Amino acid sequence: MGMKRVIVTGGAGLIGSNIVRLLNEQGISDILVVDHLGTSSKWKNLRGLEYTDYSEKEDFLKNVQTTDILKDYSHIFHLGACSSTTETDASYLIRNNYEYTKILAEESLRRKIQFLYASSAATYGDGQFGYDDKAPIHSLKPLNMYGYSKHMFDLYALKKGFLDKITGVKYFNIFGFGEAHKEDMRSVVLKGYEQISSEGKLKLFKSYRPDYKDGEQKRDFLYVKDAAKISLYLLENRKFGLYNVGRGQAETWKALASALFKAMGKPENIEYMEMPESLKAKYQYYTKAETQKLISSGYKEGFTDLETAIADYVDLIKKEEQ
Repeated sequence: MGMKRVIVTGGAGLIGSNIVRLLNEQGISDILVVDHLGTSSKWKNLRGLEYTDYSEKEDFLKNVQTTDILKDYSHIFHLGACSSTTETDASYLIRNNYEYTKILAEESLRRKIQFLYASSAATYGDGQFGYDDKAPIHSLKPLNMYGYSKHMFDLYALKKGFLDKITGVKYFNIFGFGEAHKEDMRSVVLKGYEQISSEGKLKLFKSYRPDYKDGEQKRDFLYVKDAAKISLYLLENRKFGLYNVGRGQAETWKALASALFKAMGKPENIEYMEMPESLKAKYQYYTKAETQKLISSGYKEGFTDLETAIADYVDLIKKEEQ
C-alpha cells in the first residue's frame, strides 16, 4: 500500500519537517502535521512545506481518543516527544513520551495504520553493551530520563508483541537544517557556525579520559536528509522492529570542527573548555550505530559523508540569513 494520507507528529521539528519535505518531493501533500509550537521559532520549519492540516499535540491526542480523526490515514510517523536530555521532570516525560506513544501505537494497530516511532540512541546509555539494534532490549541502561522514557516504550512494545508490526527508529547524532529552535539541544554544527561567525573560534569539551585526547571523543553523526530518507524507506517498505538510524561510522568532534571551518572558509581555531560537572558522569565518549540490520533490510541509498553534509548545511544556513 503506497503512502496516501500521512500523519507526522513532531512535524515542525528537525527530523519531522525534513520528512514532510521529502514526502512533498515525492508528490505527497495530504499530510496532517502535529506538534507543539508554543513560543519557539519552530513554526519557521513549516514554511515552504505542503500539508493539509495542523493540530496541536494535546488536541490531536484528545481527538485520537474521542473521535475518528485517524480514519483514512495510511501511515504515521510519530516523532513528537520531549527530546531534551536534561529534562528532569520524569512524570512529564512519562506522559509525553511514553503514554502518548502507547495510545497512538495501539490505535494505529487497531486501525491497521503503518506506524513508525522515534526511540533513541540514548537508550543505549554509555554504550557498554555496544550500540547494536539486535541486542536484547532488557540489558540496556539509559543514562538520562529522556533515554529511559524511550526505553520504556521499547520494552512495552516488545512485551506486547508490537515490534513485529511497527517500526522503532533509534536516531543517532542528527544535525541539519531545521534545528534552530532547539536552543541548547542544537547540534554543535549550528552552535559552532554561530560561534565561528561571531568569535572566529569554536569551543569543544575537554576530555577527562586518558584514552581520549581533547576533541578526539567520537560520535556517529548523521545528516538529517539521510535520517528522513531512511525513516521513509523503513515505513514504506514495512520493515518492522527496532532499527538504528546512524551512519555506522564514528568520527571525532575535531573532524566535525575542521569540516565546519572549511565549509565557512575560515581558518581553524578550536578552544577546549571544561565540561560542566553535571555532564561528566553522563558524557558519552564514543557512539557508533551498528547498521548491519538496516543495510541487510535492503537499504541501498548510502549515506552523506560528514564534509559534504556540513557544506550543504552551511549553504542552507547562509540562504536563510539572506
